[in-house]
Amino acid sequence: MKNQDIDNGNSFDWGKTSKDYAKFRDIYPKEFYDKILSLGVCVSGQTVLDIGTGTANVPRALYSHGAKWIGTDISENQIESAKELCREQGMDIELYACPAEEIDYPENTFDVITACQCIWYPDHKITAPKFAKILKPGGKFLILYMGWLPYEDKIAGGSEEIILKYNPDWSGHGDTRKHVWVPDEYLEFFDITLQEEFDVNVPFTRESWHGRMRACRGVGASMDEKTIKLWEEDHTKFLMENAPEQFNVLHYVSIAELTVKK
Repeated sequence: MKNQDIDNGNSFDWGKTSKDYAKFRDIYPKEFYDKILSLGVCVSGQTVLDIGTGTANVPRALYSHGAKWIGTDISENQIESAKELCREQGMDIELYACPAEEIDYPENTFDVITACQCIWYPDHKITAPKFAKILKPGGKFLILYMGWLPYEDKIAGGSEEIILKYNPDWSGHGDTRKHVWVPDEYLEFFDITLQEEFDVNVPFTRESWHGRMRACRGVGASMDEKTIKLWEEDHTKFLMENAPEQFNVLHYVSIAELTVKK
């Protein structure tokens, strides 16, 4: 993928991170999912489309609440990893490798569409009217995000510095609490019915945080093997010197609920 507004236009491939993504990116805490469920969505009787599903973290976490889930992702590797996890866990989730712009379902198919950690990537001129069309009247589009807070958390801040040492074009650094981005294109078709942020402490070990960092866009999805090896050495040393074996990293969650206009 390439986007001139992301990483100075450099390419990245989430498929390169699929193994790490499957192992280390399923980190959303109970409070994250409780908030989604409190909105009355992703529950029994509903059909939900999760775009940019990656390894299907959100569908798998909420599967027991009874909704019918379909997940799509541009990366075939991510979808294959998601299918493997679903097989292991006995979950019947439909999964397809498909760019968001090419999703094709009849009108009024879905009660809810979710987009977790991926709102920056689609062409919204295409997806905004498409999502409004395939949602039922009053259907919801949830934009979900969770990010670490590098200016308040020493470990997160130090990890960012090491990524930037090897990938100075990475634009995913320096996050602060704010509303998750709602692209203007959606406002023609949706009303924003909720925007909310809250803090969460996410537990890690040195291994799991190292894996989480390796599975981010700035490392595994964009660095070559030689550069990743150098990053690995620096980041491992940093964690050994600055982090206990188990620790929390301060994150914030940001959710936007959009409702199809009447």
